[in-house]
Parts: sequence; structure tokens; C-alpha cells
Amino acid sequence: MRIGSTRSGRYTRRRPVWVIVAVLVAVEVISAFETSMVYAAIPTFIAEFHSDAATVGWAVTAFLLVAAASAAVCGRLGDMYGRERVLIVLLVAAATGSLISAVGDSIGSIVAGRAVQGVAGAILPLCIGLAREHLPAAKVPVAVAVISGSAVAAGSASLLVAGVMLDHASWHLIFVVAAAYAVGAVALVAFVLPWRPPTGTTEKVDYLGAVAFVPAIAAVLLGVNKSTAWGWSDPATLGLVLGGLAALALWVLWELRATSPIVNVRQFRDRKFSLTMLATLAISVGPVGVTTMIVPIVLQSPTSAPVGLGLTPTNAGWLSFVGSMFGFVCTPLSGRIAATVGARTSMLIGSALFLAGNALLLVVHDSVAGMMVMVVTVSVATAFAYTALPNLLVEAVPERATSEAAGTNAVIRTGGSGIGVSIATMLLSSTALAGGLNTLGGLNAIVVMLSVTSLAAIGFTLLIPRRR
Repeated sequence: MRIGSTRSGRYTRRRPVWVIVAVLVAVEVISAFETSMVYAAIPTFIAEFHSDAATVGWAVTAFLLVAAASAAVCGRLGDMYGRERVLIVLLVAAATGSLISAVGDSIGSIVAGRAVQGVAGAILPLCIGLAREHLPAAKVPVAVAVISGSAVAAGSASLLVAGVMLDHASWHLIFVVAAAYAVGAVALVAFVLPWRPPTGTTEKVDYLGAVAFVPAIAAVLLGVNKSTAWGWSDPATLGLVLGGLAALALWVLWELRATSPIVNVRQFRDRKFSLTMLATLAISVGPVGVTTMIVPIVLQSPTSAPVGLGLTPTNAGWLSFVGSMFGFVCTPLSGRIAATVGARTSMLIGSALFLAGNALLLVVHDSVAGMMVMVVTVSVATAFAYTALPNLLVEAVPERATSEAAGTNAVIRTGGSGIGVSIATMLLSSTALAGGLNTLGGLNAIVVMLSVTSLAAIGFTLLIPRRR
């Protein structure tokens, strides 16, 4: 079946369904690669720049905070100017950010480039929107599942690809390859996808809400990160933390008054919606955001360190990739459970598996086989949680509010991951030995953090009303 000229001649070219889906999957791969590739390079950056986990962690945090704002804004921009056009702009920006990081010779330049790359956080929502726009309604559910599933698989594969580059070339090449792939994705969108004029929207984009959100969160996190070096009584620490919290309070007030807010704070009046968002925040600050960061550090740290298995980046990437594929395979099972007995059950299973994975990290961090079991457990947990969250939203809000609720969830999920990574890297650096070697005390502190957030997710999920 070809799509392209059957809807009042609005498409500029005709393409079979499978071609459209293949292009959208290929484009989404760059988003997943940009998100995950730096996790494998964190140990390398610490050694290369004689830095610590808290400083290097900003290469992840900066990306995630910008990604949260990008995901919130670019959906509406796609409605106004055309999703294909916005997607090309994002891909060009992602390529530019990758080049900034590639040519840099300091952790500061890498962080700056990663912040620009963060716009890639909106690629997946735009690809899902394009699937709904271009495909027959009967084909959309399968297409969306394939596109979303490719994000999980590509994120795992990026750890392996990055590991091979770190072992056999240079960390610079990670960003060069990402930039080249983004340019290729631009060509696919420009010359293969069907295009049509934007549908338009009467809603205004809340630019102020999007712009204010990122620096407010970043100020709080920077103050927390620097508290170890500066001290909590230092005026700079207090100024950053209190100033950031004040900015967040003003941001909430602004969102309450905005006609088209980035985050519809009023939706939190609904009990099921608010509990779903709180569960999202708990797993994002905890296992979803932090595990992908801590696993490469444990695997790649030298055996001479208190915590470390001494694997090469390539071997660590293989372990993470193979383990993550178990979660990818379990995604359909989680979906069937959610459809049969409700998404609440899937979320409980995922949160409980996260708790088990935390315990494994504490017990088997000195065993390669044990870490493989831990990665498999957390990957299956992620599959269940990621399948449950959108279904919980569908159960909680009316159909007309689905997109808005999904946008709010994306902001909380991505922003929460940035917060979690920042806190975890601060815990590691505050307990590290000379030379940046991580200690068992730092790992234990992170396991406690992950366990508390997993228990919080279980608690919030238990309070969610059962599906009728």
C-alpha cells in the first residue's frame, strides 16, 4: 500500500507503508544514540580530563534537561510548521552539537555540545506523530510499537558501538559518527518521507515556560553538586539552591496562568494522573535514570579500585547490549499484561524488578556473571515500566487530553533522569579516592538511593485506582 497522493493531493510524494516506518525507525535511532552513547564514555572522560563523576556527569545531565524542554515544545511547533520541517531542524542541531563535542578538548566543550544535542529529545514524539499523520489508522499501533521498541534497542546498541570506538579509536569519534548519522537522517526525511503542509494550531507555544524550566532545575542541581566542595553554608551554594527553588515556584505559578502551558499543572488535581506522574518521577530519578550510568562505571573501572571489574569498553558494551535485549523481548508480554489486567499491574512488576536489580547491584558488583543477571533484571523492569506508563495515562485522562498528558510525562521522565544522574554522580565524587577511583561507600549510597525511589514507585502505584 502506497501513501502520498490519496489525501486531496497534499503529499509531495508516494511511499509504501513499510518505507515510511523504516525511515522513522532510522531517524529515531539517532535520538537513542545521542541519549545513551555518553554513558559508555564516562569512565574515559574521568581519566582523560582528570575529573570526577560529578563534573563529567553534566555531559548527561545537560542533555537530559534540554531534552525535557525540547520534547515539551517541539510537538506544538510540529503542528504549526510541519513535523517534517521541525524534525530536520532538530537533526541539524543534533549534528551541530555532536561536532561541538567532537572538536572540543575539555569537559566543558563536551557538556556544551551535549546541551545542543539535547534537542534530539523531541525526535521520538515527532516520529510517533508522523506515523499517525502518514499511515492508515489500522497500521498506527504496530508502527508506534516498532518505533518505540527501536528506541530501546538502539539505546542498548549505542553502548556497544561507543565501546568499540573507545577501544579502537578515540572518544572524539563517537560524536563524529553521531553527527554523520544525523546528516544522513536529514537526507532521509528530506528526500524519502512524504511531506504535506502543516495542519496548523490555534494554541500558542509557551516559550517562557520551556526556557525557564531548564535553568531553574540546573541551578538547584549545580548547587547540590558543588555542596561537597563549597560547603552548604557557602553563599554560592545557598544562592544556587534557593534561587533555583524560587525560580521553580515562579515557574509553577506561570504554568497555572498560561493558556497553553508546557506542563498543565491543573491535571495534577486528578488522583490517578498525579499518582502516575509521581511514580514516573520516582523511577526516573532512580533506576531508569541512574542504572544506565552506574553499570558502565562498575564494569569499566580498574580492578585495582575498590569497585570495578576492569572490562574494556567493548566488552562492557557487549554485556549491556546482550542483557538489554532480554528487556526488549519482554516488551510484548508487558503490553499483554497491561491490556488484560491493567497497566497498574505491569508497573508494579516493573518497580518490584527494579528493587530486585538494586539488591543484585549491591551483592554481585564484583562478578561479571552477576552483573549480567543484574542488567537482565533491570532491562526487563524497564520494559514493564515503559509499557505501563503510557497505558496508565490512557486510563487516567480523556482521549482529547492524551497528547498533553504524554508531553507532561515526557518532561517529568526526562527531567527526572537528569536530576537522578546529577545526584548519583555527586554521591560518587564525594566518596571517591584520589584519582577518581570510586569506593564501595559511594556504590552503597547509590543503591540506597535506587532502593528508596523504587519503593516510592511501588507505593505510588499501589495507590493508583484499579482499572474498571
